[in-house]
Amino acid sequence: MTDSSSAQPHSVPSTETAWLDIPDLVEVLGLSHSRVRQLIEDKHLLAVRRDGKISVPASFIRDGSPLGELRGTLIVLADDGFTDEQAMEWLLEVDDSLGVPPIDALLAGRKAEVRRVAQALA
Repeated sequence: MTDSSSAQPHSVPSTETAWLDIPDLVEVLGLSHSRVRQLIEDKHLLAVRRDGKISVPASFIRDGSPLGELRGTLIVLADDGFTDEQAMEWLLEVDDSLGVPPIDALLAGRKAEVRRVAQALA
């Protein structure tokens, strides 16, 4: 996990996004604190610091598990040189070529399209 303590709080969209901090994730996922942190470290989830807490958008969780399609996209973005904050911003804001926020496209099953767009950002 990248230390996001220097991130600007306004750099990550907050409107219409429900956020879960580590204790929330422990409860929702039914895992230990250390296992939740490992999911973030291994890029199964993306977290940023918001209001002093490490937080993950609730939309990154589906049926009590991290969204499976998210990890590959996070790896592509990291390979493109995106910081965690930049990746979060891109995932949550409307992308012109997708017509929706990339997380919404992932949730709609458009994984290949999202990753093509992400690769083109390099």
